[in-house]
Amino acid sequence: MTSDLGTRTLGRDGLTVSSLGLGCMGMSQSYGPADRDESIATIHRALDLGVTLLDTADVYGTGHNEELVGEAIAGRRDEVVLATKFAMSRRPEGGANVIDGRPEYVRQCIDASLRRLRVDHVDLYYQHRVDPTVPIEDTIGAMAELVQQGKVRHLGMSEASAGSLRRAAAVHPITALQSEWSLWTRDLEEEVLGVARELGIGIVPYSPLGRGFLTGSITSRDQLPEDDFRYTHPRFQDDTMPANLRLVQAVRELAEAKGVTAAQLALAWVLSRGPDVVPIPGTKRRSYLEDNVAAAAIELGEDDLARLEVIAPPGVAAGGRYRNSAPGYGDSPEQVA
Repeated sequence: MTSDLGTRTLGRDGLTVSSLGLGCMGMSQSYGPADRDESIATIHRALDLGVTLLDTADVYGTGHNEELVGEAIAGRRDEVVLATKFAMSRRPEGGANVIDGRPEYVRQCIDASLRRLRVDHVDLYYQHRVDPTVPIEDTIGAMAELVQQGKVRHLGMSEASAGSLRRAAAVHPITALQSEWSLWTRDLEEEVLGVARELGIGIVPYSPLGRGFLTGSITSRDQLPEDDFRYTHPRFQDDTMPANLRLVQAVRELAEAKGVTAAQLALAWVLSRGPDVVPIPGTKRRSYLEDNVAAAAIELGEDDLARLEVIAPPGVAAGGRYRNSAPGYGDSPEQVA
């Protein structure tokens, strides 16, 4: 299989990446057991297909994911736009994640990430969640120092509110905002998207396939092992699945009419949102990767987009985005992905 991914530019400072990235989180946590060999093979195949943006975080697998990505890109660093994140850690006893935006923690985290990744710099460094107890100016100021030191090339934020974006961008240019965006999660469009574009911030949607639900492969909660993140996710419960399955069925029917998979149609919709949008579907298998990459070649006409707007208007999904998420959008520390 060959690919014609093309490139897109994130931010006003011009970070050029493939039009589709690869989210690596699931290789280490949340979606069943890890498979090191297949995960590394998937990353290698992504690079072969022209995927340049690899996304990880220090909290994914509690460092395991960064180590895995570092192993996979050894000898191929020049092919990769490497993105990682800091600020979030898990409580040993469970419960809500700990968010830490203190400047000293910023400095501590980048050095640990560089060691695990086996690199001397990362191309895009995100604050994983905003710390409500630390002024955003202090956190971004510390991140900006990392740019001056050469440890980081570009700064990003994840799941930030419009207000946080404005305050952060006043300290240092923000290249990318990583937030959930898909046919069944369109909260971003209410306010945050417009502010990000006003500030020249690129958009990196995670979970563009709705945690795999929009692929149509999950039809029952019984398919999910209890150690799968989705087993307790509000949209995969017995009282929400039927409504969400109706949404997926409508997507599948349109996809079949176009001769593509439901996953490809869902990704093509996210890609159609603008040239500043670079989705990062996550997978740990080469077969799914190749299906995803093929979505970059799919063109949606006005009729397709109009039908999808009817099928999946904002707010269509039954159930919240996270089990413990705060109401509203952005700056919500309980969220985990």
